[in-house]
Amino acid sequence: MDTVLASVVAVAGTLIGSLSTYLFQRRTTEHADAVARQERLRQERLAAYSGYAGAVTELKRGVITLWFRRRASPRNEDAYMAAQLESDRLGAAAEAAAFHLHLVADDPALRQLMDAVSAKIDAIGEADDRQLLIRLENEFELTVRAFLQAAAQRIR
Repeated sequence: MDTVLASVVAVAGTLIGSLSTYLFQRRTTEHADAVARQERLRQERLAAYSGYAGAVTELKRGVITLWFRRRASPRNEDAYMAAQLESDRLGAAAEAAAFHLHLVADDPALRQLMDAVSAKIDAIGEADDRQLLIRLENEFELTVRAFLQAAAQRIR
């Protein structure tokens, strides 16, 4: 009888050990998956933030080029049309980057900063003179810097 009892205890101990090992490994795996998922999301957000900042900076460059082409004397229509097309292409790229950012990081505070960046780009295109253009470009850079600081806080 002692042998049977010892065998039952040994089997029960083995089963309990196997079950606890299984539960521990499952919890460890779930935790590792969650950490990996969070890191992938962080990397995706980092790419979206930097992609957006790069796209709007390129758009600003295109808008400024268009601004100068519009005011050139004498105005070269081919160069003006090329600048207009480039500005439109860069605007579409910036909009696509904004859509991507909204999908991976829908954040109201970032949205407000993105709206401010768009407003600065619009103002640059409408500037009346070169001094205003320079001032608006500096404001644009400050606004993009504020966006990047807010984005950096969210990926830390």
